Amino acid sequence: MTDEFLNDDEPCYVISVAAKLVELHPQRLRYYDRIGLLRPSRTAGRIRLYSQRDVEVLRKISRLTEDLGVNLAGVEVVLNMSRRIQELQKQMELQQRQFAAEVERLRQRIRELEGQPPARTADTVVIEAEQTILRDLSGVDDT
Repeated sequence: MTDEFLNDDEPCYVISVAAKLVELHPQRLRYYDRIGLLRPSRTAGRIRLYSQRDVEVLRKISRLTEDLGVNLAGVEVVLNMSRRIQELQKQMELQQRQFAAEVERLRQRIRELEGQPPARTADTVVIEAEQTILRDLSGVDDT
């Protein structure tokens, strides 16, 4: 199976492979699981399986702790905020698609209405009546 067929959430790496991919000791990954920082999938035999997304999260944790000096409480906040931002971005994209569809629907309706003769409104009738009265008073026939 090639990477293009794998879903990012598909659990496929045992802990030793995941640890090698992110250059961390497997015990560190167990600790992250124990404190709830990352929850890998489990097999029926309780073996941890990490997805590609889990590996990316582990890399992010490693960058935050080792490169930026963020403690694990701070890492948890950053990860929660990142998840929330992704959720909001998905909501915003959905709303943008809905708005675009509504704009297109309204544009289509405008095109339909422009192809029809204008509807007579009360204002139109009043203006036409005023023009008729003025024409009658002036004795000019502009028809």
